Amino acid sequence: MKVFLGIDLGSTTSKAVLVDATGKIIGRGITNTRSNYAAAAKIAQVEAEFNSRFTLLGRKLKENASNGFQWDTLISVLENRFYYLQFLARYDQLLEAMTREAENISRPDIREKIIEILPAVADQVRERVRGLFFDGSVSTTSQFFRDLFSTAYARVIESFEAGLFDQLLALYDRCITPIENHQADCEFGTLVGQALDELPEEYKNQREKIGSCLGEISQIDLNPADHVGTGYGRQLLPFEEKHIKSEILCHAMGAHDIFPGTRTVLDIGGQDTKAIQVDQYGLVTSFQMNDRCAAGCGRYLGYIADEMSLSVGELGTLAAQANHATNICSTCTVFAGAELREYLNLGERKENILAGLHRAIVQRAFALIARSGGVRNEFTFTGGVARNPAIVKYVGRMVKENYGEITINCHPDSIFMGALGAALFATRRI
Repeated sequence: MKVFLGIDLGSTTSKAVLVDATGKIIGRGITNTRSNYAAAAKIAQVEAEFNSRFTLLGRKLKENASNGFQWDTLISVLENRFYYLQFLARYDQLLEAMTREAENISRPDIREKIIEILPAVADQVRERVRGLFFDGSVSTTSQFFRDLFSTAYARVIESFEAGLFDQLLALYDRCITPIENHQADCEFGTLVGQALDELPEEYKNQREKIGSCLGEISQIDLNPADHVGTGYGRQLLPFEEKHIKSEILCHAMGAHDIFPGTRTVLDIGGQDTKAIQVDQYGLVTSFQMNDRCAAGCGRYLGYIADEMSLSVGELGTLAAQANHATNICSTCTVFAGAELREYLNLGERKENILAGLHRAIVQRAFALIARSGGVRNEFTFTGGVARNPAIVKYVGRMVKENYGEITINCHPDSIFMGALGAALFATRRI
């Protein structure tokens, strides 16, 4: 099967998209960007290949179906079990590394205590994460091994005495990066076979049908006929220069492919914000980027989340509960943090503070849009920050207030637009 690969190496996440010869998406993969950029790119590609095989498996099962069975639902459940088993493979590696590292603790009493309690702690972590996967609470596009393990691990050990807590936390910190940078050896057919054993009872009568298709799907050649890399860290990708494209071009192309009426694109990523004007073919006519720092981007939201002891995913939901938005004068990460603490000390509700911070981010982005040529119909919002409901609300409000009734597009896969554009450019190289 002829497929084409696009990789978007961002400052916080690395995305990969596989498209077929017609430019249709068959698979997406995402991982957190780590210190080893080659590893991040490879892991994202492997995840896209796995996702592609699930897409192809679903198509095959629906082709042979005659009873109207909801194969999409079953494939979604099966894929969740598959990713849980992937988590377990890394979990075992991390537990082994932490056990070895614990043996190097200098104080004998602390060392013996940690070696004694670590298996029980790890078991609780595993059960917590298993519950998230099995009830469908895990998003494979925003929650990664590090996030899943560290969140559950912190909850399990938070009741321990300070000295023990600090040692357990340090143990995790020393071991996570090497494990994260190691590509887990997972064979698709084998892991899906194991995932079939984890299916809920109501789906187990379909195991034979899935198994009959599994061999064929596992053998499909998904080595890309060509590939293109883009993103904030594109120069660090292990690609030749001819396989590298500007992220401006790729985001514009991806957004225009999903929404052909697009004429203005706003992309808010982890490290930068891009305001892009495109023509009817998806080609860039002008653009503006933030040129000083990452304030008003995903990194800024991460800093605010840390300041308020929240997860990034909670910020938008809380901001949406505000009864008014506080006036945040600065979008500088440092100064905004100072304003945040001042408002908290004055007794302001955190929901109102967060609403003000979200509004300030959008105001900064719209200053870039104005410099690029304003908003034209249709307006497409992309990037990881486009998943934040409060940001989306303020974007819609500012478009309407300043430019009138304009179609606003925001796709659930907005974070993949750069990788999609790169994959589409790859199809044009053949």
